[in-house]
Amino acid sequence: MAVIDLTRFRLAQKEVLMPGLKSVAITRVADLSGTFVFAVEGGLVGLQVGLDPVGVLVLAFLTALGGGLIRDVLIGSLPPAAVKDWHYGATVLIAAAAVWGLNASILAIPAEMMIILDAAGLSLAAIAGTEKALDHGIHPFVALFIGTVSGAGGGTLRDVVINEVPRVLRTDIYASAATAAACMIIVARKLGLPPRLAAIGAGAACFGLRILAYRYNLHLPTGR
Repeated sequence: MAVIDLTRFRLAQKEVLMPGLKSVAITRVADLSGTFVFAVEGGLVGLQVGLDPVGVLVLAFLTALGGGLIRDVLIGSLPPAAVKDWHYGATVLIAAAAVWGLNASILAIPAEMMIILDAAGLSLAAIAGTEKALDHGIHPFVALFIGTVSGAGGGTLRDVVINEVPRVLRTDIYASAATAAACMIIVARKLGLPPRLAAIGAGAACFGLRILAYRYNLHLPTGR
């Protein structure tokens, strides 16, 4: 009984001394998951525009890690996670290899699947970016933009490399969906809601907004 009580005391003490422990774990899971999903999407785009294996790998790296690299530089988390942690590079390499190995099958994937992958990657990256910014003491107002950049940055770099107008500037609801997720994370933190619940809710909202915008051709108002 004494051993059990001592263990419980140590766990409770750890929670008090490290209140951001859960959010750090959520950030890492979301970051690596988003890395894989975005890497697959980047590889798919590489196949569609006719790139060779090296080109597919480069596009996968840019799409998967671009937003996170920008995020880490902006919040002063140096060297960036994608550089100091080999798991990120390995995740991209595995995803790109899988895309190239399944070349024929993957090119037959309908456009809707690309949107689903994109929405999932956007959601995960926005969550990871916002959580990490807040954990580094960034003001919530600025963390809102960091989360958005984290979600949309990699895709923007990808589109520039393949000589397209970045999707974030021309598509229906994209960056605004990431902003909504970031906003939900920040509000949940202020209200003291469980980090895992907040992440799930924010991810679902971002994913849902992106899919609904595509399905019903929803757009933000323009200047015309």
